[in-house]
Amino acid sequence: MNEIFNLTKECLEKWSQDPQSKNKPAFTFIDDTSSQTWSYEELWNILNVYAINLNKVIKSTNSKILIRMPHSAEYAFCFFASILADKIPIPASPELSDQEINFLLEDSEAKAIITTETKITYEGNYNLISPEQLNQSILKKETFSSKATANEPAFMVYTSGTTSKPKGVLHAHRTIIGRKLMKEGWEHYQADDNVFHAGTLNWTFTLGVGLMDVWLAGGHAHLYNGSKEPNKWVEMIERHHISIFVAVPTIYRQILKYVEISKKSLSSLRYGLCSGEPLPKEVLKEWQAKVGTDLYEALGMTELSTYISTHKNIAIKAGSPGKPQPGRKIVILPEENGTVPLQVNEVGLLASHKSDHGLMLGYWKRPEEEKEVFRGDWFIGGDTASIDEDGYIWFHGRSDEIIKSFGYRVSPVEVEAALDALDNVNESAVFGIQASENKTLIYAVVVLDDESNFLEENIKNTLAKTLAKYKMPHAIYPISKIPRTRNGKIKRSQLKKEYASKTDK
Repeated sequence: MNEIFNLTKECLEKWSQDPQSKNKPAFTFIDDTSSQTWSYEELWNILNVYAINLNKVIKSTNSKILIRMPHSAEYAFCFFASILADKIPIPASPELSDQEINFLLEDSEAKAIITTETKITYEGNYNLISPEQLNQSILKKETFSSKATANEPAFMVYTSGTTSKPKGVLHAHRTIIGRKLMKEGWEHYQADDNVFHAGTLNWTFTLGVGLMDVWLAGGHAHLYNGSKEPNKWVEMIERHHISIFVAVPTIYRQILKYVEISKKSLSSLRYGLCSGEPLPKEVLKEWQAKVGTDLYEALGMTELSTYISTHKNIAIKAGSPGKPQPGRKIVILPEENGTVPLQVNEVGLLASHKSDHGLMLGYWKRPEEEKEVFRGDWFIGGDTASIDEDGYIWFHGRSDEIIKSFGYRVSPVEVEAALDALDNVNESAVFGIQASENKTLIYAVVVLDDESNFLEENIKNTLAKTLAKYKMPHAIYPISKIPRTRNGKIKRSQLKKEYASKTDK
């Protein structure tokens, strides 16, 4: 693959040049008071203007550029234009502290920052670039001539490492080839789809599933920046005739709890997609009953995006994120060592073959951590799982989150599923706390229905009907809200700290 191959060009150029599609809407950005839409031709022209102007400021190829802006259309323009200009954008959240931002800048060796923020003190010599600078008119309509090839770096994302500092995950332009497998094995986007992603643009789930994949299919991508009340999601789906909604399972749960919905109110919706956390069985069942559409779940990671999923052409097994997408080579390997795949229903590490086009190039300046995730020809991201006799994957949690209690290995996800299935429990979180050198106890926190009284003994008695004794939480506490990251993942480390003093119960 030595020919020119650029991620942004692959997504947009052909649609912008085709008379049949160039005037089709490609991107709509919505806030609480208005919305703005760009056609494929308009979007392509904007990105080329941004890319040409960016290249005037930062001329060197593969220079890293940190993007620190509020969730906005301009954020998307800057990200994809940077890739088009043969630079390496690093999407960052505007919520990061000065200290966190300066770490990313120093660690990444970025040359510039695209930002609207003027109050942060940056510790170093960087080019500060505003979106307005990149949107300056050029003398004539031009197309930026990318010289990128498939295996060259396209963008970098920071994710939590095994150490206390985040690590940079470097992705190549070829990742777009891997993403095409997601269409057949999960999304099934069509050119007439209106896709609405509930996430923000500092998250690769949004950049990928919400924009890249929609544009690859010639569809119409919608993003939203406004109040996040559950009724707003329903309002946007109805107003913009959304055919596919994409969100973390928590958002579907909130819609079901707080909004009066029916099959009539969401009549444009073909189905929903979800990822980022396990989809509770009860949420799936209630959504199917009330809305009349399916929710197709996917399991993924920053290093590979989604690669396990359900979709319209296979049966849904509630509790499983689905099967390996067609074209993926997935096995379960022993946790300790070895490259011989485990048998059906044996729990081990979920592994993907390193030949997958969607797999990262590697971790930036973290050779030891990179070495830990490759075993022979396999990439091991740290998820534990099993494969059943029908080829469905059953997620057991992160390997570093598995609770080892009294000689047993307990999946917090499994215990959470049992808790979430209880009538009066809205959501739960399970974690282990080391009570002594040789003793780890299982703890749980639950968010109850507003009208329910907390009775720990009743919950334990009900759980005993579905959980083995060794999986039973030592203690269960009521909580008003489960602490989560911006991407919807449970902050188990925070819960461990908060409840560590209660191990004497």
